[in-house]
Amino acid sequence: MASLTCAVERFPIAGTFTIARGSKTEAAVVVAELTEGSHTGRGECVPYARYGESVEGVRDLIASLAPEIAGGLDRAGLQQRLPPGAARNALDCAFWDLEAKRQGTTVAELIGLAAPRPLVTAYTLSLDAPEAMARAAAATPRPLLKLKLGAPGDPERLAAVRAAAPESRLIVDANEGWTADILPGMLAACAAAGVELVEQPLPADADAALAEIPHAVPLCADESVHAREGLAALRARYDAINIKLDKTGGLTEALALADAAEQLGFSLMVGCMLATSLAMAPALLVAQRAQVVDLDGPLLLARDRVPGLTYEGALAYPPSPDLWG
Repeated sequence: MASLTCAVERFPIAGTFTIARGSKTEAAVVVAELTEGSHTGRGECVPYARYGESVEGVRDLIASLAPEIAGGLDRAGLQQRLPPGAARNALDCAFWDLEAKRQGTTVAELIGLAAPRPLVTAYTLSLDAPEAMARAAAATPRPLLKLKLGAPGDPERLAAVRAAAPESRLIVDANEGWTADILPGMLAACAAAGVELVEQPLPADADAALAEIPHAVPLCADESVHAREGLAALRARYDAINIKLDKTGGLTEALALADAAEQLGFSLMVGCMLATSLAMAPALLVAQRAQVVDLDGPLLLARDRVPGLTYEGALAYPPSPDLWG
């Protein structure tokens, strides 16, 4: 049986990270560690206030399961014990990591996947004035840029970034910041700028309107989709879904969600919260089958954990076993 420890860790952001809902200057993560004999598995999560989570609440929830884990609660039982969310994510990924280390193999091999390959990740431009976002785009030449939008002046931001980065592919994340009445105009501006995908243009509780509005650019559900429950109802509203392990509650449900989404005809995006390489590592396994990958969390931090993932330009490389998996 495994013993459990968990802790809150804080990593400064390089500058300020701003989206439509606000700004932050540090990433607060919760790390769960499961130890059995000489083997330790780790998982990292990011509690998210948008989903009613707090750092302290998630830490305490994870810690409260120590007696059950010592008594035999395993990864399969965890899926019923906790709902989708950050706490289950940290524990689920720690169980996968521990199992791989106990068996002297990799998580990819446990799942039956081919060895993961390096992937091109998007690089996120924080919401700012048009000229500031244009400077950031010009200073950070990347093949795939993700623009945080969702505030007055978005068409000007789009035009400024496109002019500053004419060769880059663009995706947009409105973080629920638009309304149905402005959406056709915003999608037209996105199409004019060559945007390939727009994440969560409307609030999750008001996205039924998307079924009635032509999609000048493909739309991707983020806040509107967490796990498999309710997925089929979103098919008329969205063209793609963004799978994040902190929403699904770990790698186990993320893999099942990817299967279900593909069967329904959704394209896949794999994204992340603002976190370290420990949180990106399991997501890279799901990302192997995604059309869009957004796992740049460590690139936005002033420092990452050591060891971390290797990033070379836009390429994110699979983790070494001493990090995860």
